[in-house]
Amino acid sequence: MSGFEGPVGIFDSGVGGLTVLNALLSRQPDLPYIYVADQAHVPYGERSLDEVARFARSISRFLAAQSSSAVIMACNISSATALGDVRDEFPHMPVFGVVEAGARGAYDAARSLGDCPSIGVLATTGTVHSGAYPEAIRSLLPDAVVEQVACPDLVPIIENGEEETPRALARCMEYLEPLADAECSVLILGCTHYPLALSTLRVAAMRLYETPPVFVDPAQVLALEVLDRLASAAEPPSEEAAIERGQPRVLTSGPTGAMRRQIRRISSGLVPYIGSVVWTPEGTLEEVIPAQRGDQDRRNVRSANSGLQRSLRGQPEVPNPRDT
Repeated sequence: MSGFEGPVGIFDSGVGGLTVLNALLSRQPDLPYIYVADQAHVPYGERSLDEVARFARSISRFLAAQSSSAVIMACNISSATALGDVRDEFPHMPVFGVVEAGARGAYDAARSLGDCPSIGVLATTGTVHSGAYPEAIRSLLPDAVVEQVACPDLVPIIENGEEETPRALARCMEYLEPLADAECSVLILGCTHYPLALSTLRVAAMRLYETPPVFVDPAQVLALEVLDRLASAAEPPSEEAAIERGQPRVLTSGPTGAMRRQIRRISSGLVPYIGSVVWTPEGTLEEVIPAQRGDQDRRNVRSANSGLQRSLRGQPEVPNPRDT
């Protein structure tokens, strides 16, 4: 990159990718960020790989159209199915995938343990079926033994704010047990939602492991890699491109009110702009721009409503003094 060209674009099927956004904000809060949550289609993990790839390509095109300086697939299954296609389509825009970051994090963790341990992957069903993690890990550690476990209930549990409930603990125990039996000492959180349940996963691990495993959060690895790449930008963002410090744009294809409540729950202190995007019949993503009314328009609406109410009550029309 020769300079800063626009916001850092990030997307996921839901709130999980906020773990990547939070990691970026904690290190570089002055950059502008735009985050897309495709909550109309969450969870991605139980959908077909072809369908997820279509979603990922369309969202990436939407972010590219925002003049994004980079696009981050903060979604493991999107990274597994569409990363190469998007990189080919936008060769001059850095496109980052979370699977690669997770594999590099596991490599570093394995090296720190001084041997070549078995590596466990907790992921969605689709990510497991893609085989992306074993391939990425073995490109770095050819002799690694990789065990994968699909965790279909974790994303819905986290999206519903139930990650610290007895139900969540029971599921975490169920998903970790085969990895404990396989003596996996490095565990990759292979979905960006899963760090939001890390405290529950740690409790489950304490009950199943004699020695606690090392959990790898790909979001933290990815944030460092993205910022290292952007550090080559010669100029800070312009006033036109910059967004108020710590105030990224968050767009959801689901209800904005629900997204606002989720952000308050999992991102303390983050108060972003929250807007809407919709899917068109052609399969493209478009932002919904709120209608802007001037003060006079709002007065006219109030006046019309008050007049209607008086008419319904059988009262005579009286001019509104605010309109005179």
